[in-house]
Amino acid sequence: MTSSKPHVPIPCPSHPTYSIAKVIQAALDEDAGDRGDVTTLSTIPADTQASATFLAKAPGVLAGLGVADEVLAAVDPGVTVEWRARDGDTVAPGQVLGLMRGPARSILVAERVMLNFMQRMSGIATATAAMVAAVQGLPRPTRVLETRKTAPGLRLVDKWAVLIGGGSNHRMGLYDMMMIKDNHVAAAGGITAAVRRAEEWIKAQGLGDSLAIEVETRTLEEVDEVVGLLKEARAAREAEAAGQAAPGGEGAPLPAVHVTRVMLDNMARRDPGAEGGVDVSMLAEAVGRIGDLADTEASGNVTLASLPTIAATGVTFVSVGALTHSVTALDISLNIETQ
Repeated sequence: MTSSKPHVPIPCPSHPTYSIAKVIQAALDEDAGDRGDVTTLSTIPADTQASATFLAKAPGVLAGLGVADEVLAAVDPGVTVEWRARDGDTVAPGQVLGLMRGPARSILVAERVMLNFMQRMSGIATATAAMVAAVQGLPRPTRVLETRKTAPGLRLVDKWAVLIGGGSNHRMGLYDMMMIKDNHVAAAGGITAAVRRAEEWIKAQGLGDSLAIEVETRTLEEVDEVVGLLKEARAAREAEAAGQAAPGGEGAPLPAVHVTRVMLDNMARRDPGAEGGVDVSMLAEAVGRIGDLADTEASGNVTLASLPTIAATGVTFVSVGALTHSVTALDISLNIETQ
């Protein structure tokens, strides 16, 4: 879903199979059941017109206006809305966010679904904006990511909210980036074995450079193993650029040329006496060993307090599952008046 609307300046991220329109329809259908809004149908005459005001009741970052537009379009295109703020705006308690006009029945049917999306997305955007602000001004910029720990069925909605809050998206799903985690390593027989098989699969599928690999590490020994693979891959690329045979000769394992990122999992360790409440000595050592061979991603024990200390190690990314799995919805109300 893309948008050129001025109140939706950040477009929805792409996904090959996900449909926000279907997600919205599912939300409306679960609300309506097999009878519709029995309260509204029984108490509000069909010709009643109304206006309704969206009001912020807490400070935060607004998000979800594009989804709210689509909810209205699905319920009744005859309802108009005049937005007085944009996605990404910082809003204050008491601020009017928008004004709807149209049939009262349609406004009442759309109300809860619109608010559910707006409140959740605004909560995610608010938390993301705070995290992004916490890493500003560092010598090396660090990007804040979410994870796949999103609400089932709301993957794209949650990730869109992260973008609106100023963060960046991690992989959308299992299809657009390989992430070799500890369980893959255990089942494959080690990091090197897993990476070799991944490279062979990418070649067999003819995917070229369209698929990247991230490898999770939990110890400095695992970091060193990945560093060895990355150095081997760099030597292979340099040999190819010089028109030389790849190191190892014909029949050698495929180099790890698709490994572009190394996850450093739980290498920021909780320490109440340390700055930010975390000991990042192991994380900093890992970042130093990897150097410019690949991007790095810190994961685990990330809070608003610990984030600046973690980011100061020079990691490229910090991933924060709590942005989407522990969201606090932003309080937004809708007040209706009949005309």
